[in-house]
Amino acid sequence: MDGKKLEYKGEDALKEIENLTATAAEVQCGILKEILKQNAESEYLNKYMKGSKDVSQFKSCVPVITYENIYPYIQRIANGEGSSLITGQPITEILCSSGTSAGEPKLTPSIAEDLDRRTFLYNLIMPIMNQYISGLDDGKAMYLYFVKAELSTPCGLPIRTVLTSYYKSKHFKCRTRDPFNDFSSTDKAILCNDSHQSMYCQLLAGLVHRHQVTRLGAVFASAFLLAISFLERKWVQLCNDIRTGHLDLLIIDPTCRSSMMDILSSPNPHLADEIEGICSRPSWKGILCDLWPRAKYIEAVVTGSMAQYIPALKYYSAGKLPLVCTMYASSECYFGVNLKPICDPAEVSFTLLPNMCYFEFLPLGENGTLAMDIDEDEAVPNDRLVGLVNVKVGCYYELVVTTFSGLYRYRIGDVLQVTGFYNQAPQFRFICRRNVVLSVDNDKTSEEDLHRSVTTAKKLLEPFNALLVEYTSYADTSSVPGHYVLFWEIQMVDSAISIDAKLLEECCVTVEEELDYVYRQCRTREKTIGPLEIRVIEPGTFEALMDFFINQGGSINQYKTPRCIKSSSALKLLNSHVLASFSSPRDPRWIPLNGK
Repeated sequence: MDGKKLEYKGEDALKEIENLTATAAEVQCGILKEILKQNAESEYLNKYMKGSKDVSQFKSCVPVITYENIYPYIQRIANGEGSSLITGQPITEILCSSGTSAGEPKLTPSIAEDLDRRTFLYNLIMPIMNQYISGLDDGKAMYLYFVKAELSTPCGLPIRTVLTSYYKSKHFKCRTRDPFNDFSSTDKAILCNDSHQSMYCQLLAGLVHRHQVTRLGAVFASAFLLAISFLERKWVQLCNDIRTGHLDLLIIDPTCRSSMMDILSSPNPHLADEIEGICSRPSWKGILCDLWPRAKYIEAVVTGSMAQYIPALKYYSAGKLPLVCTMYASSECYFGVNLKPICDPAEVSFTLLPNMCYFEFLPLGENGTLAMDIDEDEAVPNDRLVGLVNVKVGCYYELVVTTFSGLYRYRIGDVLQVTGFYNQAPQFRFICRRNVVLSVDNDKTSEEDLHRSVTTAKKLLEPFNALLVEYTSYADTSSVPGHYVLFWEIQMVDSAISIDAKLLEECCVTVEEELDYVYRQCRTREKTIGPLEIRVIEPGTFEALMDFFINQGGSINQYKTPRCIKSSSALKLLNSHVLASFSSPRDPRWIPLNGK
């Protein structure tokens, strides 16, 4: 970050936040000038600015883009052409996003300096937390972190997730050890590519240190609940390891085994009995507080699609542990922090830090009313964008960023609402991802994706004189892992013909195989999404659904069947008319990007 400090401790970190937010306009101007100075000779910028570094020319000449516009440049770099296509710094890796394009993960360029910026933001978290919760320097953090096996481009650049990039970097592995940065797990367990073995070892370490753990968490709420589900299945083996002082033989990764030797240094039957007594109870309500009695909060992303997991988190903590969402970030860039982390999850707002990138905003609607009046692939007039300090409280915007690593006026796809300002820096509430109707984990299924998949699957019904009259969906997260549910109303043209269970199971598989790469990866490799389910409902159910929404104040002239159900009352109506339920009998086909 241009030689500036990465690590800020205590008051220094809070002062840096004050300085940055108090001079947000000035900092933003400086960031854009620095990006243009560094990258002016890149092929992409030169195409529009002819070597100029002028800010006003940038704003008038460089277009607002989506991933499809920049992807050809990223693909050329992946195939071996120079980083100078888009940036003045060497591209060191390609980050694999959970967003998709044409069914495959989005690939984002990254430079070495990006890790400095991410580390800078991470180092602000504990000083913020210490303002609200005391004693965090007297205990360990049981944070469940995982890496994914990385791929490579044809020219040898690593392709990895942004979190894998950070955990494998010197910024994480060589971080300064201090009381606020003491994890219950070992780095080697976190860095194990086998998520099953990594999960086992991290939970085992957390249980061994149960009386020292003061913080619980994972990056996403879904990952934390997967860990609880894993614990429900494995607590007997984990207790046996603690009782005997020996690691289960199913853990075969040599680094995991060696890293656990010090943690399992001797048998501890008393601790094993304590844990067994808790885990063998008929109800697991509040079990997090019982297993880790000193825990003060749960840290995880609980905004956006992750909000659906809040009731489960409250159940396992008996509502006693605050749910803390500390930061706002994406693969493309890290954006900001939550300065009031103990607030209710529904009230979470993020303060954007003006030194992370150059921010612009695309207004969505007028007078505080959200309107998706510009499609994702529609050209945006340059003069429509609004600067960081010029947004208005209560209004909705789509986030647009310009980064050092070669993204210029790039539409992130996040819809935000301004909730206020901290000094000059605006604070935003995350509303949703554009065009995403279903999400359980890292998957992001759009209405278009869903429609295409259902259209393909319903063709299987045609030889049996069956027609799909209407459909809708929802993400069922009442169990772990969550899964997609489709409600289908089927009309039989010939009542003498019936359709059997195997046909509808094949419909489930067909829908899954038409969904995108990330969904199929989560289903097949990561096992973070369960088998898709089709619930066949009684004829006339969708008419009853329309009546329900019209009675809620909708207009019959404008009514369209929602492709995803958010209303619990509407969901109850649909479930009351279910005739039969069918699930995918096998995983969908999935092949890694490079075939490995």
